[in-house]
Amino acid sequence: MPLFDFKCRACGHEFEALVRPASYGDPPLNCRACGHAELDQLLSSFAVSSAEKTRAAAAAKNKKAAAIGRADTIAMDREIDHHRHEDH
Repeated sequence: MPLFDFKCRACGHEFEALVRPASYGDPPLNCRACGHAELDQLLSSFAVSSAEKTRAAAAAKNKKAAAIGRADTIAMDREIDHHRHEDH
């Protein structure tokens, strides 16, 4: 069953909804944020993966991990210096 992207005309909220073929008794689709019934169907985007994107994501993850590691090392060095000065 297809997923569609919608944007509410009243509040601008964008959301994704599973839309089944119309059948008798199904409630109409409303905005999940404000309940308004006037929605615009948006063009759905497709997930595209490439080796370049994968490498870029891995590099960004490694850069973030390195920054966190440096910050942890600096914090530990400060704590060691603080304790060293307390003992003397």
